[in-house]
Amino acid sequence: MLDSILIAEGRNVLDALHQLEETQRKILYVTDQDRRLLGTLTDGDVRRWILGGGDLDGIVGDVCNRAPYAATKEQDQSLIKKTMLEKHITSVPILDDDGHILSVLFWDHLFKEEEPLKTSVSLSMPVVVMAGGKGTRLAPFTNVLPKPLIPVGDRTAIEVIIDSFADYGIDEFYLSVNYKSKLIQAFFEELEPSYRLNYLYEDKPLGTGGGLHALAGRVQGDLIVTNCDVIIKTDYHALVEHHRREQNDITMVVSLRNYDIPYGICEIVDNGQLCGMREKPRYNFLVNTGLYVLNSSVLDDIPSDRFYHLTELIESVKQRGGRVGVYPISDKAWLDTGEWQQYCDTMAQLRSTPA
Repeated sequence: MLDSILIAEGRNVLDALHQLEETQRKILYVTDQDRRLLGTLTDGDVRRWILGGGDLDGIVGDVCNRAPYAATKEQDQSLIKKTMLEKHITSVPILDDDGHILSVLFWDHLFKEEEPLKTSVSLSMPVVVMAGGKGTRLAPFTNVLPKPLIPVGDRTAIEVIIDSFADYGIDEFYLSVNYKSKLIQAFFEELEPSYRLNYLYEDKPLGTGGGLHALAGRVQGDLIVTNCDVIIKTDYHALVEHHRREQNDITMVVSLRNYDIPYGICEIVDNGQLCGMREKPRYNFLVNTGLYVLNSSVLDDIPSDRFYHLTELIESVKQRGGRVGVYPISDKAWLDTGEWQQYCDTMAQLRSTPA
């Protein structure tokens, strides 16, 4: 158990991201070669590193928090619990006199049946699910049922997506629908959900953003917009806090992806002469996941009754001097069901994830 949350200071950021996903504890303890504590690393630390221009090949020692709270084995547990409550700390490393990590105390172990640590209030903002597409990449399944009703485990994709937001106290949802909309509406009528569900009917396909024009003037403040074929496993409180702290008009959630080219790459000059080679290079990218936080003011930029993608809205906001930011998540936090191979990969990942 302890080894799974320790990481050497010389490991790279990409390794740390993968380890964070595997541990499910949301924190790693950075050590030297003798397992002396040097710092802590969370996905928030990694996110700040990337947004500051850092590379995934950067070393953990340059990214981590070098001033973590720690306790000694002689320290009274009641004092440790008091500090955890005051500082909203979910785990504390226990050190010997030389700074070596002996163990880690976690909130759920210390407090057991007591009230779970509450660090955030419910999110009060609407979520819009863009569910009007035909899902042609999932044919022939989508010849019968609309893409939002594709099964994901024992639920439909749309249920998994909505439930992930409902877990944060969100109870107002909009579905932008067109293709087989009556089936979607009939499904929810039988489901009788506890949250409020509203429909934005598209008389014709309006792209990933055109249907949002119907909300201009109807919603205030911020809203979340998501495609109906992506499942994002992230802290939505942290996402919204980032969006507001940066005073963004739009925040795009992006996934960290890396690709290894299995061949040597040739670099040539204009006359066709070889000027260099790169042996099996690795490229790192930030990829759009299809999840956004929008300020409602940008809805006025969306034209009425026209096919319009959210990427066009982003360009429009940027051109008029608005703020468009990104919020990076790891590749394992983005589950895609938009194509058959992605759907199969998502199902395999869900089956391998502990309940």
